[in-house]
Amino acid sequence: MASSSSFLAPSSTSILHSKKDLGLSAFTSTSSISSQRCQKTGFRRICCSVAAPQQSQRQPSTTGSVKTAMTMTEKILARASEKPYLTPGDNVWVNVDILMTHDVCGPGSIGIFKKEFGNDAKVWDREKLVIIPDHYIFTADERANRNVDILRDFCHEQNIKYFYDIKDLSNFKANPDYKGVCHIALAQEGHCRPGEVLLGTDSHTCTAGAFGQFATGIGNTDAGFVLGTGKLLLKVPPTLRFVMDGEMPNYLLAKDLILQIIGEITMAGATYKSMEFVGTTVESLNMEERMTLCNMVVEAGGKNGVVPADSTTFKYLEGKTSLPYQPVYSDEQARFLSEYRFDVSKLEPLVAKPHSPDNRALARECKDVKIDRVYIGSCTGGKTEDFMAAAKLFLASGKQVKVPTFLVPATQKVWMDLYSIPVPGAGGKTCSQIFEEAGCDTPASPSCGACLGGPKDTYARLNEPQVCVSTTNRNFPGRMGHKEGQIYLASPYTAAASALTGYVTDPREFLQ
Repeated sequence: MASSSSFLAPSSTSILHSKKDLGLSAFTSTSSISSQRCQKTGFRRICCSVAAPQQSQRQPSTTGSVKTAMTMTEKILARASEKPYLTPGDNVWVNVDILMTHDVCGPGSIGIFKKEFGNDAKVWDREKLVIIPDHYIFTADERANRNVDILRDFCHEQNIKYFYDIKDLSNFKANPDYKGVCHIALAQEGHCRPGEVLLGTDSHTCTAGAFGQFATGIGNTDAGFVLGTGKLLLKVPPTLRFVMDGEMPNYLLAKDLILQIIGEITMAGATYKSMEFVGTTVESLNMEERMTLCNMVVEAGGKNGVVPADSTTFKYLEGKTSLPYQPVYSDEQARFLSEYRFDVSKLEPLVAKPHSPDNRALARECKDVKIDRVYIGSCTGGKTEDFMAAAKLFLASGKQVKVPTFLVPATQKVWMDLYSIPVPGAGGKTCSQIFEEAGCDTPASPSCGACLGGPKDTYARLNEPQVCVSTTNRNFPGRMGHKEGQIYLASPYTAAASALTGYVTDPREFLQ
């Protein structure tokens, strides 16, 4: 199998080293590189050392048959397709464990299902379909409201077990079934399990790979087919391996790690490839931080992201699911297309400048960028741990925000956490109390909010050409509303620090 390292630099041989030499020191130790990245849009330089692992040799098993080592992703798809082994490029029919859809893509998927299978057709398994309204919820837009009505009618007709409905838009707490953002709700409600195949009509379905499963986004046509058959034809992706070692500095979060990776390999660097995350740093991350890591693999073109399941995974799943699951792990001799190694202890806080997630820059190099607002929310940055991080920084500063700071919890559970869980070291204060003292907006109703723009009355939508520091995942023109808006993607630490100064700000100014 040819190495993919050639796409990283004009001469691939110049960046190949033995494993003991691999690390990431050039990026943070060379200020000229950082300066260029901040000042020149599109400048890319690969600063991490990359090793192309040797291809594993097929070893005969004790029975004399040929055994092929496989990666996690290959093993999961092999199980789901009932094949003894798979290799990248194989096309296989996989049995789907969970299909998720929401209010934006659900109506279209349902329409295709009815057209192709008949108006009276039944879904393949009413307990394996999860329907979660979350995108365009708290709006007066009639078409957006109608989308939820279509989901409700379909779920009643099909007797769908997991439909997280919302009827009272004036008070989300009056809707006990309503959850919020699908990717976080899937995890909180126990729909994510190691070794399974989870598909969803949303590109950030890859978030669930944090649980050691194959999770990826699909289109409405594919979803319509899965609704009727429970199967989908998939091509087995090759795997890129990202080894992150070193102690995580107290000013970094998983958002910084994934922005670093996307900045290294570009938005096309993992196109239709699996991204596997391992190393001591990854092992130290809690589940929500692992979800952040996997959430943005699609911003690098990735087919899926995956983290090996471990005790952290199993503890999170306790009490959330009663279904059995079987975790799998990459074989020692598994074949990876390329391997990237990072010394996380040497990294600095990052942002992705407009208008691309791979437009990486050091936060400190963009300190002169004046901003108009800060947004903390979405599947990427609206989890409990994300708000805990922001609250920790506000608490450490003792200051108030200088720009409007919008807070949108991902789910109803996250919203409740903000009002009930004490922030460590805060003397019993909760996130909501700290946010109020800092002058932030009151936490909004849980949903995708302004991450995808949405109808004009969407909370915190960019309706003017403003500059926003956001914990979301995309900063394309028009992503959060106005097509001339400028979005700087950042971690909750960096977003909170920027809110306090009115400029893009390195969180170390308040955390050290």
